[in-house]
Amino acid sequence: MNEQAIHDIVAGVVRNVMKEMGCAAVATPVSESDPIPVELSARHVHLSEADALALFGAPLSAARELSQPGQFLCNERVRLIGPKGVMDNVAVLGPSRGASQVEISKTDARILGIDAPVRQSGGVAGSPGIILASQTGVVGMPEGVIVASRHIHMSPEDAARLHVADNDLVSVSLDGDRPVILEDVLVRVNKNFLLAMHIDSDEGNSSGWHKGVCGRIVARKGHI
Repeated sequence: MNEQAIHDIVAGVVRNVMKEMGCAAVATPVSESDPIPVELSARHVHLSEADALALFGAPLSAARELSQPGQFLCNERVRLIGPKGVMDNVAVLGPSRGASQVEISKTDARILGIDAPVRQSGGVAGSPGIILASQTGVVGMPEGVIVASRHIHMSPEDAARLHVADNDLVSVSLDGDRPVILEDVLVRVNKNFLLAMHIDSDEGNSSGWHKGVCGRIVARKGHI
């Protein structure tokens, strides 16, 4: 059975499930879709310039570039201190932002003892806080801990080719060791983005993710 035949079967299953759930009116099946690279976004922290200075005494420094232009992994690392647990050596991503944000999985949240909501990056209003620590400083965040919603970065050209728009919600089939369809994947369109889907470690484990895994949009569910 070739790849297109498998893809058509998956699309048919999505249509049938959504029809049974009464969702046919808002879910548009996709006959074919280009493969989308899927990247694992493990727990990490974005820091404001003020919090970076408080923790490290200097601005963030780049260790290596990430897939999205202008984004980088920092040399600096932090400790997350929650009500019930601690996580060490947590990655910091740069550049600095206007407000600090911690992105973790639901499993991480249970270990830390935090009821982190699923939110789009930047949507931290009303989210729980946490304590960040380094070897030289401590910062208390009153809010900013979230589980980032699964999403796809793409350029306007990618969006036109895939027939989607910014803030669309789509269903994506992953071809990992344990193939799965992920619902409510947020489309984020920006001229500076490179095509890539980001999932967290829980989603990666459940789908048998490994480097080289791709996803295909199999249905469009709506717009937020």
